Amino acid sequence: MTTFLTKTIAAAVILGMAFTGAATAEEKQLEEQDWSFAGPFGKFDQAQLQRGFQIYTENCASCHSLNLVSFRNLMQSGGPGFSEAEVRAIAAEVSVMDGPDADGEMFDRPGRLSDRFPSPWANDEQARASNNGALPPDFSVLAKARGVTRGFPTFVFDIFTQYQESGPDYIYNLLTGYEEDVPEDIEMGSGMYYNPVFKSGVQIAMAPPLSDEQHEFSDGSPETQEQYARDVTSFMMWAAEPHLVERKTMGFRVIIFLLIFAGLLYFSKRKVWAGTKH
Repeated sequence: MTTFLTKTIAAAVILGMAFTGAATAEEKQLEEQDWSFAGPFGKFDQAQLQRGFQIYTENCASCHSLNLVSFRNLMQSGGPGFSEAEVRAIAAEVSVMDGPDADGEMFDRPGRLSDRFPSPWANDEQARASNNGALPPDFSVLAKARGVTRGFPTFVFDIFTQYQESGPDYIYNLLTGYEEDVPEDIEMGSGMYYNPVFKSGVQIAMAPPLSDEQHEFSDGSPETQEQYARDVTSFMMWAAEPHLVERKTMGFRVIIFLLIFAGLLYFSKRKVWAGTKH
């Protein structure tokens, strides 16, 4: 039994060291950001979401789809907070294929509140052909899908700190992590760019998408690459989890209810069994 226990503990230690080493290799290039939506009471910054949406429409929408988001989501509580008139105007600028009509033909019409954001590509093959063979990922769930694995013991602490922002942290670092100086031992492929943060390798097909003074903000926010990256990443996080604020609010209420319920059970037990000898 002692030998078995010793071997089990040794295996756990080795496995933990392996996880820690793997996490370190991924985390050493990532800088954690201070997000407004982080933590159990976090919520989205409405102005930041509007700036992020502006960057998406002016820069990212030509390559990346937003297939799971409808125009009406832009005016829902906890989101960018556009008015209905503003969202109707945004939707009307987009041409949506509909039909068939009475003659069995498909036709184009202005977008409506109920429509989802149309893809910039007719199909995946067209998208790959226009992007050096790479398929631009859909923005809808990207902030949740690109979470970086955090090994032992970091993930244990994350349970108590409620850290769930590895995806946004990774995307921000990726957008700001392009480097022009390529190490001599790395041979870059045709049409590829060097980004040591990219977790699928150091070569990425997407050109650096952001640069200083690329977008003009009406609210006076800094027009820098870092600000653009933070804003569009926040918008991507909202697109991936538009009901985040409601979820956290409900979670807090449930915890309060459980605490009160546990207290009532305790005092009820004391009352019922007060006269019983133990």
